Amino acid sequence: MTKNKVSPRDHILELLKKEVSLSVSDLIGHLHITHMAVRKHLAILEKDDLIKSIEIKQPMGRPLQKYSLTEKGENLFPRNYESITLDFLKDIKEIHGEESVELLFKKREDRLTQEYRNRIQHSSSITEKINKIAQIQNEKGYMASVNQLDEKSFELIEYNCPIDSVAQEFKMACRCETNMFKNVLETDNVRRICCKTEGDDHCKFIFDLA
Repeated sequence: MTKNKVSPRDHILELLKKEVSLSVSDLIGHLHITHMAVRKHLAILEKDDLIKSIEIKQPMGRPLQKYSLTEKGENLFPRNYESITLDFLKDIKEIHGEESVELLFKKREDRLTQEYRNRIQHSSSITEKINKIAQIQNEKGYMASVNQLDEKSFELIEYNCPIDSVAQEFKMACRCETNMFKNVLETDNVRRICCKTEGDDHCKFIFDLA
């Protein structure tokens, strides 16, 4: 069976995940490629914000440059946060009842409402506010896009749901997200017209802000 070949850049990321911090010389030793080739791969990874570098002073000679993963680079590696969150929520429901779970989602809704309000408060127009909300959603992994339907109406589509397993089990997560958008924009005219938990391919919201 032929083993899938790992690209040098993927190999660098894996090495930095395992070793935490490595110099160019360290990487040359692991990869068995030239100094110039290692530098080229590092430059691309750094440009993509997957790695970062720091200079470490040496007793003699030039500072040593060491590379490590950025938060974006760390996020390339699998994590099981959603699964353990779902397990905790099920345990809380079993021990304390559904009201306790609802209270947790309401606390999350309030926290996100404040976060989004703070981040859009300097936006000068409705269009800018909606686009800023989409940007925040993208930072959180929702793969969101905005379409302006008319002067005061917008469509927000989320092609990914980073809490899909949780939302499938606890539909209140979707309701809280819709309420959060309403609270942030101070309007009741926000409708979720498609939802992945109901079998749709993606989640879609209509903002009527006339």
